[in-house]
Amino acid sequence: MSAVVLETHNLLKRFGGITPTNDVSLKVHKGARHALIGPNGAGKTTLVNLLTGVLEPTSGRISLDGQDITQLAPHQRVRRGIVRTFQINQLFNELTPLQSLALTVSAQLGISQQWWKPLGSDARVAGLCEKLLKQFRLDDVMNQKVSELAYGKRRLLEIATALASEPRVLLLDEPVAGVPEGERQEIFDTINALPADVSILLIEHDMDLVFNFAKTVSVLVNGAVFAEGDVASISNDPRVKSVYLGEGVHG
Repeated sequence: MSAVVLETHNLLKRFGGITPTNDVSLKVHKGARHALIGPNGAGKTTLVNLLTGVLEPTSGRISLDGQDITQLAPHQRVRRGIVRTFQINQLFNELTPLQSLALTVSAQLGISQQWWKPLGSDARVAGLCEKLLKQFRLDDVMNQKVSELAYGKRRLLEIATALASEPRVLLLDEPVAGVPEGERQEIFDTINALPADVSILLIEHDMDLVFNFAKTVSVLVNGAVFAEGDVASISNDPRVKSVYLGEGVHG
């Protein structure tokens, strides 16, 4: 089995008498296609906020490549390679996809402070943007304002922007949330084609995406890991069906 990239050790988060994350120990392996599922209120968002540093755990640890990152700020975790997308996209409506990617790529290359140069004039930036626009099927809308894009295209741009940060671990937080049915397949296909060396933790309610994408599935219930295994074992686990999938779903 491949090396562990991201790991939580007995992670606990309490808000008064509420415990949305309850003793969670989770391993994300290099190149993982790992899905995190669970009913509403299971604690998925809280766990992601702990992984990204938005929240501080009550107890427990988080490690990246074996290094303790529990106390690192969110921006420090991004620099280490933990990058997240959001349920509701976090894009600048007045920018175009090309401008959005150029900003991120420039920052990643350490040249974003060269304000006297036109955005994207550096050949490295232009080349990487061109590659990302094509990879994420955005080249036909690259000069349109984000506010004018179809919602599915905005989700693709958000994932492209995250990938431009060169993540070691990419946290995809419900990438098809709010996307019309007719635009979902393009996102499915693009996510399935993400680089094999990027470890992906997918948080998702859409079971078609989960079962077509994931190699490993962790089920979170009441803040704790209720079950974990490959797609076949999880989709056929009667306990999982009863608490989440519903009898008869996926076999």
